[in-house]
Amino acid sequence: MDEVFNVGLAKEVLLASDDRTREDPSRQYGMGGKMQGKKFMVSATWNAPREAFDNSNGVLFGGKDDRPVPPHHFQLQIHRYDILPDFGVFDIFNNPDIPLALEDYKRHLEKHCLLASRIANIA
Repeated sequence: MDEVFNVGLAKEVLLASDDRTREDPSRQYGMGGKMQGKKFMVSATWNAPREAFDNSNGVLFGGKDDRPVPPHHFQLQIHRYDILPDFGVFDIFNNPDIPLALEDYKRHLEKHCLLASRIANIA
């Protein structure tokens, strides 16, 4: 991923600069991205069941619903992508429910990403 971002920076495709200038020190760092209007979504599978993230007595996650954020989210924000809500499929080894996961994925895409007519052919 870093290689893609570095090439994008070198060619000024994703990012022109960090957007600060000596002439205008009030400009904020990280506003020089060229991906305004572009969207990005993380879709991940988890061996942990969904309940592991919701359980305040849970040993590993302690009730935190925020699953680990990929480190490249920061880079995507600098490039000015709109970060969409992530999508997760849980308990994929011990209790998979593929038909439900596909339906949930369609609903997620419909709500956050695509027009309903464009997702009709997904799985």
